[in-house]
Amino acid sequence: MAAIVTITLNPALDKSLSIPKLVADKKLKCSAAVCEPGGGGINVARAIKKLGGNALAVYLSGGDTGKKITRLLAEESVESMPVNISESTRENLVIADLSDGKQYLFDMPGPAVSEQEWQQCLDAVEQIPGIEYIIASGSLPPGVPTDIFARIALIARRKNAKLVVDTSGPALRQALQAGVYLVKPNLKELASLVGKEDLDKQSAAEVAREIIGYGNCEVVIVSMGAEGAMLVTEELVVNIKPPALKIKSTVGAGDSLLAGVVLSLAAGKNLPTAVEYGVACGAAATINPGTELCTKTNADHIYGLIHGKGKKLAPSVDEHSELLKAG
Repeated sequence: MAAIVTITLNPALDKSLSIPKLVADKKLKCSAAVCEPGGGGINVARAIKKLGGNALAVYLSGGDTGKKITRLLAEESVESMPVNISESTRENLVIADLSDGKQYLFDMPGPAVSEQEWQQCLDAVEQIPGIEYIIASGSLPPGVPTDIFARIALIARRKNAKLVVDTSGPALRQALQAGVYLVKPNLKELASLVGKEDLDKQSAAEVAREIIGYGNCEVVIVSMGAEGAMLVTEELVVNIKPPALKIKSTVGAGDSLLAGVVLSLAAGKNLPTAVEYGVACGAAATINPGTELCTKTNADHIYGLIHGKGKKLAPSVDEHSELLKAG
């Protein structure tokens, strides 16, 4: 029985290293690389494990890189279901410049995937019994159609599972058209859905309510970086902000947030409480270097600091516009 299943169509082996100073045209001495399995859904499954839960990670896997991801997941006791592809899984690079504390992220496009290969991934999910939540997260590699999350929505509907989607662009738009339980866009991704460059908090809440009003989505969680997240449902708008922290890396923060939310929902917590814990998990990831995710100890501590401090604004956005601007 797999209550939570994550799907990653463009996984990566994340390599993190540091250099004394980034200088052009010079041979730079690097630290030993730290390798971790990555890609949206894989990170969510790993974070769920770190938080004391369990999730089955389904992902496309090719070559020695894919095999290493599977080995690393096994070392973390994360249950996995790799779906083999002919080309090698990508590698991403995170470089920390120790001279100024800046971090540079090099995100590779991923291998070409055939229709037969991505269809095998969907077929594998179809055969898993007892799914309560499907988390489809991350970017798409070449060859995977943008309606892949919409196809997953049909599987979720047949299995009576709640679909959570964390992606962007046409893939997000098509998923929403097909019907999902929850989406987690950032402000820019939410703005792109309505053809805008950017949104403020009030406008973001209005757009999220508009999306929910179409009837194909129940929950929108707008991630806002250091400002935390905004939970929007038909009845609620809740702003949740974490305490000020010394940020070392933002890589994996969104995945940690989603892990905390879904794990809490699967445990029977209500939405505001689940998102409070998710924000705590996302914040906990930012105090770790490189591609490290949250830890349960840090997430629980931060949750204790923010629990009960989220500002509930409901049910009408217009009635509370000034509070929302301040919130």
